[in-house]
Amino acid sequence: MKQIYTILFLLLTLTVSAQIPSGYYDSATGSGFTLKTQLHNIINNHNDQGYSAMDGFIANYDLDLYYDAGDSNTILDVYSEDPLAADPYNFTPVANECGEYSSEGDCYNKEHVIPKSVFNDQTPMYSDAHELLPTDGRVNGFRSNYPIGLVNDTQLVSQSGITNPTRNGSKLGNNLNSGYSAGYSGIVFEPIDEFKGDIARIYFYFVTRYEDQVSAWSSYAMFNGTADQALDNTFLSILMTWHNMDPVSQKEIDRNNNIYYNYQNNRNPFVDHPEYVNLIWNTNPDTEAPTEPTNLIAANPTDNTIDLSWTAASDNVSVASYDVYIDNVFSFNTGNTSTTATVTGLTPDTNYCFTLKAVDTTGNTSEFSNQACETTTNMGTVGGGSDLYFSEYIEGSSFNKVIEIANFTGTTITDLSIYTLKLAANGNGTWGTTYTFPSGASIANQDVYVIANGGSTVCETEYDDLNTDITSFNGNDSIGLFKNDVLIDIIGDINDSAEFGKDVTLVRKPEFTEPSTTFDITHWDSFAQNECSNLGSHTQDLSVDDYVFNTVKMYPNPTNGNTVTIISQENLTVEVYNILGKKVKAQTITSSQNKLNISGLSRGVYLVKLNSATSTTTKKLIKQ
Repeated sequence: MKQIYTILFLLLTLTVSAQIPSGYYDSATGSGFTLKTQLHNIINNHNDQGYSAMDGFIANYDLDLYYDAGDSNTILDVYSEDPLAADPYNFTPVANECGEYSSEGDCYNKEHVIPKSVFNDQTPMYSDAHELLPTDGRVNGFRSNYPIGLVNDTQLVSQSGITNPTRNGSKLGNNLNSGYSAGYSGIVFEPIDEFKGDIARIYFYFVTRYEDQVSAWSSYAMFNGTADQALDNTFLSILMTWHNMDPVSQKEIDRNNNIYYNYQNNRNPFVDHPEYVNLIWNTNPDTEAPTEPTNLIAANPTDNTIDLSWTAASDNVSVASYDVYIDNVFSFNTGNTSTTATVTGLTPDTNYCFTLKAVDTTGNTSEFSNQACETTTNMGTVGGGSDLYFSEYIEGSSFNKVIEIANFTGTTITDLSIYTLKLAANGNGTWGTTYTFPSGASIANQDVYVIANGGSTVCETEYDDLNTDITSFNGNDSIGLFKNDVLIDIIGDINDSAEFGKDVTLVRKPEFTEPSTTFDITHWDSFAQNECSNLGSHTQDLSVDDYVFNTVKMYPNPTNGNTVTIISQENLTVEVYNILGKKVKAQTITSSQNKLNISGLSRGVYLVKLNSATSTTTKKLIKQ
């Protein structure tokens, strides 16, 4: 989950400082459905502004002030916001309002969280700001009028013109008919975890605000035809679980205040008082905690990930999800009942210890599971590259303009959504045109990705994508490669209008293996315009040390066993030293004999010296 930027938060508290009006909930004194009716009486008869007035509300109050500092003048869309990385695309208020759309990212429109067909487009439901959110037009159409639920990932729905899951991870498919979502197997739409609680609280608001009408809308799968409970048992379980799993956010608090003070003069009680949900719909509160998960195992380490598996916990009602702790600090909630998870974003060659807690549908948590530890690998990268970088630039005749990007990170980059290209014209110091990679685009390790102008005619078989905007450069225009909207590599000087690349082909020299935010023409070989014989591949110069030791893998580490596996590109002489510097073991490692025998070593910390024919490196080993 992205952090809220402190500066923006302070600004926000200045502009939206109002809180719950004094005495607003004084008459909400009951429990169960009595409390629900009391809340209905408080929030009923709001000041309906009409459907078209929502355009102005969205442009002013539904902005992304919470996740990306650079997106504060863009629409916060729950169907495109990525809380963990750069958003796949952004919408400018008013300018990007739909309009026609055919693909995801074209424009935004107003989503009825409770589909308008449920209440036959009648007001005031149709124009109620609490249930209207700005969302991507194509994803809104994809969701259609399906219920909200927990999607079975093996039964996704295919639909032309859009990926499933969508670019931020929202899904459409058959409901997972088990656990807390048991009881329904039809098609449902599932938002990402970050906004599940938001959606749940909108539903609780809706069936409370329209308590006197909801019983007539029983044809909608989520409603049960009653005025009191209103929600079908399966969907009540889903929404209550999401409400407990995803607490009220600052975004919801601010939106609730803006709707009340600046728009229609009523509030969502379940944002103000989250405890009302259990007081109303859980009349016999579940206070029994789940049993703790058991047999937690950490395995399959890579440089940045570790896989976890465990035996499921049990509960008197239902386990909803699991909280994952790293080194005794809460890290994330799994969001489902799966007994496996992959922990990402870890540091190479680092030992991590994991524990779990089970969470039930009412938020009760178990005791900790057993602890499982594992160490990430340090395989490094073939060629030593830390990230993607520009490898070739063609500024040829007419429309022959091409950019090539190389991957020598040691692994396939399967998700290019966090990368963008930007163009700065004539050394004016400002980034303008932005290019995002097509959905599903990837770059294999030691391969390249080629983007060409739509009118380019040189080496056409090497093109991976055509984009006229980003390839509209001339010889004095800078091109930047960005990761999570942070510049990592550049061609040209953004502040200099001098012509560095007019009518020329530039190929990155093989000895330069890293991206750089400072352009140096001496790092490039120059060829004639339209010269594309190098296009479609790239070469790096590898030192022996880079090649051998950046690919050495030693595991498990720490270990409580008697052998350690060492995988290397070359034969190695291995020497093991204790912390006093005494050599306690020596062995040769080959591809056929890659087990280091440590049965004679006591518990403790050791230094493992790895010697190839030309170089030496040392790694730490812990025997438990």
